[in-house]
Amino acid sequence: MSELKLSNAQIAWRAAQDIEDGAYVNLGIGFPEMVAQYTVEGRTPVFHTENGILNFGPAPAPGDEDWDLINAGKKAVTLKPGASFFHQADSFGIVRGGHLDVAILGALQVAQNGDLANWRVGNKGVPAVGGAMDLVHGAKRVAVLTDHVAKNGAPKLVEECSFPLTGVGCVTRVYTSLAVVDIEDGRFVLREKLAGMSMEELQSLTGAPLHVEGSVGELSVPEL
Repeated sequence: MSELKLSNAQIAWRAAQDIEDGAYVNLGIGFPEMVAQYTVEGRTPVFHTENGILNFGPAPAPGDEDWDLINAGKKAVTLKPGASFFHQADSFGIVRGGHLDVAILGALQVAQNGDLANWRVGNKGVPAVGGAMDLVHGAKRVAVLTDHVAKNGAPKLVEECSFPLTGVGCVTRVYTSLAVVDIEDGRFVLREKLAGMSMEELQSLTGAPLHVEGSVGELSVPEL
């Protein structure tokens, strides 16, 4: 595989560019939490976490953590003016009631029909599906942040998921270390790719056909 790829921070930055002003957003455990650091200037999205905070901000500087203020991933957060706290049951009422505009999650696999697998049984990582199963069907839009391939080189964008599903037909856009891909009509539609990568190489690292409709944009991000 080519050494050319985006870092997790750069993937998070790219996803942040698509969050609309005033959108209610849930950020999944892991590097999707980084999206809060890259809010576009002039936009004020409202970030939600399952354990019961609305309108939290980026992570505090090292040493400035208040460990009474954490997100669902047990990471320290800051608060924005107007932030609120509530019971976890009320938090899931927000999710299940369809009040989130977008959920941004990590993934083990995404299928071309929008199926998502982002949990597994084992002693590493998140050991159960948790709140993700509610998020993927409660949010109006579901985006995924992920490396394009797994550590063993296997594609993470696949024809059909082989891991346990988190949700069925729920993902609409995937931001990877190599490309931005939409899911439309049961297909992967390529929207952006790294300028230094050929279509042939990108396709060879993808486990299902990549379709092109119109021009493919350049996936351009800052150094972070």
